[in-house]
Amino acid sequence: MVLSAVVGMILLFDIIELTRRAAGHLQASGLAVLTLALLKLPHMAHMIMPFAVMIGAMVAFWRLTRTNELVVARAAGISAWEFLVPILGTVMAFGVLEITVINPIGAAMYARYERLQDEVLTNRGAVLDVSEMGLWLREGLDDGGQVVVHSDQVNQDGLKLELKDVHVFVYDQPDHFAYRLLAESASLEQGHFVLNNVWTMKAGMVSKFDDVLWMQTALTLERVKDNFASPETLSFWQLPGFIRFFEKAGFSAPKHRMYLQSLISSPILYCAMVLIAALFSLQPNTRSGGLMRRVVAGVATGFVLYFVSKVVYALGLSQSIPQFLAAWAPALIASLAGLGGLFHLEDG
Repeated sequence: MVLSAVVGMILLFDIIELTRRAAGHLQASGLAVLTLALLKLPHMAHMIMPFAVMIGAMVAFWRLTRTNELVVARAAGISAWEFLVPILGTVMAFGVLEITVINPIGAAMYARYERLQDEVLTNRGAVLDVSEMGLWLREGLDDGGQVVVHSDQVNQDGLKLELKDVHVFVYDQPDHFAYRLLAESASLEQGHFVLNNVWTMKAGMVSKFDDVLWMQTALTLERVKDNFASPETLSFWQLPGFIRFFEKAGFSAPKHRMYLQSLISSPILYCAMVLIAALFSLQPNTRSGGLMRRVVAGVATGFVLYFVSKVVYALGLSQSIPQFLAAWAPALIASLAGLGGLFHLEDG
């Protein structure tokens, strides 16, 4: 219920923000804005999931306390640890389900969101996709045509990008094929491709061979790196293979490695949020008061933990600290803090 309420608020604010950004773009209809907001929603839901778990757990524990169900459970000899175990098990199972099943769906939707955003709001002329299948580039021409470039192997050599087995498909209109280029290798330099050992093949004409052929492009090495910096568009199952491909091409993948580690640690973080919620919500004596103070303290603790996790995440991306430590430290610290507090309240 908490997650649904927060996601609904995020959807509302996203629609307002996208409507503002879409002002002045004729192709950005109301349906397109709504589609963009819905495609982005699973990604946003993953970001606020720890807060939803913590607030939902606090509400559940508060209701159990208010109706004296926890008092009866304690009187029957059931400790806090015994009724926390099924809750932690449920949250852990939900976390595993999220990263293995829900995350691939959300990643596909977020990738579609980024492509649609480029088409509707930013009007970018080129679309780049780098995956285990190699590099794919679609670039619009001034005369309305298009160029599609595919390479099976991509490697970085200094400030140049080396391509192997390059196929170039040229369209003089969006839906009309003109001719094809087949090159043994190519290099991406500033503002152009240098194709080596190129065959030019046109329908009804004899194929032409050139040792070197230059082709203009808006693609740069910086843009290739920027395209790699979108780990949210890759699912939990795709990330390991993509990281291997990425590093084999001569690049480093700190963002993708950090994102993968944060996904793996997210079930532990959700369990830590339950422990933090229990620390501020389980009150044996319902007459002691201070409910609002405990709720505010719990929410504030959640926000502090979120802020610290973002700072540690940034340190991991900059490789100031080991990435494994940066991804797992917030979840482990929060878990130990919650366990320590509960040991003190229950057994101390």
